[in-house]
Amino acid sequence: MLPKELLKKVRRIEIRTSHVVKDVLAGQYHSVFKGRGMEFEEVRLYQIGDDVRTIDWNVSARYGHPYVKVFREERELTVLILADVSRSHLFGTNQQLKRDLMAEVCATLAISAIRNNDKVGMLLFTDRVEKVVPARKGSSHVLRVIRELLYHQPIGSGTELAGALEHLARVTKRRAVVFVVSDFLARNYERAMRIARRKHDVIPIVVTDPCEQALPDVGLIALKDAETGETVVVDTSDRRVRREYEARVARATEERDRMLSRMKIDTIRVRTGESFVEPLTRFFRAREARR
Repeated sequence: MLPKELLKKVRRIEIRTSHVVKDVLAGQYHSVFKGRGMEFEEVRLYQIGDDVRTIDWNVSARYGHPYVKVFREERELTVLILADVSRSHLFGTNQQLKRDLMAEVCATLAISAIRNNDKVGMLLFTDRVEKVVPARKGSSHVLRVIRELLYHQPIGSGTELAGALEHLARVTKRRAVVFVVSDFLARNYERAMRIARRKHDVIPIVVTDPCEQALPDVGLIALKDAETGETVVVDTSDRRVRREYEARVARATEERDRMLSRMKIDTIRVRTGESFVEPLTRFFRAREARR
């Protein structure tokens, strides 16, 4: 039995993200993700302008007139959400935890998929695969996805992105749209990402907090690594300390972005305390423009 407060939170997220899908993202998801391919539907008489490659020669020979094959798009997709629930997501300095932002983003993607008659599944991971929700359709299934994301109590503390991607490659045989939602504070996942990219449409969604990019000038503070438990005391009033911190973060971000760019992978970036709608909209528009 879920606590009443959690049920209310699930319902609030479902209502809020439903409005985003209906009012802002309507049609964009459908136009970007086209389905697995084309399925034969019927034959009809050839008309001027038809592609001669679609002529059905057997039917044409039988009736003495040229006929063409008509195909329709096979719409149904499988959408998988790989959600990082490691302890680093229990951080937020802008009136929102990274995990709460991640829940809203995942809910929006899941509702968009369900409304387009696609299946949605989810994999929760830390330094191990924690939980797998099989891909299914239906509004009640979307609520389950949101509920699992909010209610799940992780066993692991670290982040092993490579392991989650390797699990995906082993168990998902058909091509899927895979959203990887994480802060990407992980290492050694390039090979696993490349393998997943060959078979699936992999879309990283990078979740960050402003204080992860730049330290505020607030004097001496104790910083604790949520994943390792290690604590260090930092003098944030020292300009050199702040510059060195920003430089390290910038280098790590640049390395990650270069790696994803080499693989020609589109990336969506969202930050706590800010609307995630605009980054999603930019992504959909850019994809649609390329098509």
